[in-house]
Amino acid sequence: MMAMKPPKPAPRRIFQERLKITALPLYFEGFLLVKRSEYQEYKYYWTELRGTTLFFYNDKKSTIYVDKLDIIDLTCLMENSTEMNCAKFTIVLPKEEVQLKTENTESGEEWRGFILTVTELSVPQHVSLLPGQVIRLHEVLEREKKRRIETERLPSTSLEKETEPIEDYVDVLNPMPACFYTVSRKEATEMLEKNPSSGNMILRPGSDSRNFSITIRQEIDMPRIKHYKVMSIGKNYTIELEKPVTLPNLFSVIDYFVKETGGNLRPFIYSTD
Repeated sequence: MMAMKPPKPAPRRIFQERLKITALPLYFEGFLLVKRSEYQEYKYYWTELRGTTLFFYNDKKSTIYVDKLDIIDLTCLMENSTEMNCAKFTIVLPKEEVQLKTENTESGEEWRGFILTVTELSVPQHVSLLPGQVIRLHEVLEREKKRRIETERLPSTSLEKETEPIEDYVDVLNPMPACFYTVSRKEATEMLEKNPSSGNMILRPGSDSRNFSITIRQEIDMPRIKHYKVMSIGKNYTIELEKPVTLPNLFSVIDYFVKETGGNLRPFIYSTD
């Protein structure tokens, strides 16, 4: 008897999983050929533009991205050529240049339009798009402006503990830690206060689109809520402490808090049971 193949995730399920992992609104998506500085040749990715970050997936149905590129500091977008119905352009960033190639010239114009809209916060005038596509750019522009205003309103926090980093391990393709929730600082606090038996540590999106925060609740002499900022720097994550601790991934960040408190901090895993 042949083993049954696991059911393929439904499109809505894929969208929800990606939204939970990235914690960013989806503006545009499609196939792209991508060549970064560390690549020997172009790689074919299903690509999503969420906020000001490009997320790269091995295929259209993958829920976990294999690479990402933050383009908020875009210097310029250079159009290289248009040949055989294929548009080629280069994203120029302060520390990297990334070459992109689209399946056809029309999608190339769309990608250029959306990338310039979210990075420059204005709809570009020099892209050849249909009226309906231009309307979409204006809608995305308003959403991105609103998103940035909302993230800037969230107060940043400073941290206060120090110690040495723990051992390294690689977990690049796994999902986010189970205690990650797309919630605000206030919502995380309420979750910890109302469900103490589910754990006392939540990983959540930070006050901008690139970083994260950890909210904890400890009962020593009295219940206390603390917030820790986790900065995404390159391929690593740095916990902002008096002496910052840099770790290779978010799983290591969670393990760090658990081990340094001797297990007093436990990841918050909400159960409906």
